[in-house]
Amino acid sequence: MKRVIAITCAAVILATAGCATDDPNKRSKIGAAIGAVVGGVVGHQADDGKGKYVGAVVGAIAGAAVGNYMDKQHAELQKQLAEEAARNELQIVELPGDALKIGLASEVSFDVDKFAIKPSALPTYQKIGSILKSYDKTIIHVVGHTDSTGSDQYNQTLSERRSNAVGTELIHQSVDNTRVRLEGRGEREPIASNDTPEGRTRNRRVDIVIKPIVEGREHEAYAPPPYLGS
Repeated sequence: MKRVIAITCAAVILATAGCATDDPNKRSKIGAAIGAVVGGVVGHQADDGKGKYVGAVVGAIAGAAVGNYMDKQHAELQKQLAEEAARNELQIVELPGDALKIGLASEVSFDVDKFAIKPSALPTYQKIGSILKSYDKTIIHVVGHTDSTGSDQYNQTLSERRSNAVGTELIHQSVDNTRVRLEGRGEREPIASNDTPEGRTRNRRVDIVIKPIVEGREHEAYAPPPYLGS
């Protein structure tokens, strides 16, 4: 049986000395706990050897209903995030396997070389978190990317920290932590040329990939998203 490193809610509570809702430092405490396993699983999953995952509290969607379920979620995301999309702050696209991707421009969420989410970006993440909480039969992959400026290791670490920050914020918005997976891919998956300032700006981003949990094929939802570059 193959197991993966995980953080359960109980582990987060132990690591942060409590997750009380009135704790003004809740977001930073959770972020520190999750940061200990950036690139791993935030949840409680283990392959049972039969193509399914055990220990997760989320449900699964019958195969015939997946398309409709994800179409409704897509429509809700487009409606609630229309203003951000109009300002080119994010883009929502469909991926193979009925998955969705929300691509968020890093400069909107983060200052240069920083990984703390700007206060001005929090309303956007509140909208996203509210929708993801409602459509709970999905696994959420948060993937950070950078441009090619700087060393490979620096870019990898920055992409992981930004992924961690976004995942932490979604959990703070009451998205079940068992559904969230974090990953940084550094500069490896550009969507534009790194030879121009405009291209580098586009490459600095965080992708939120939403994969449906399909009955009998649950393992597919937990698999990392495919290549997300152009």
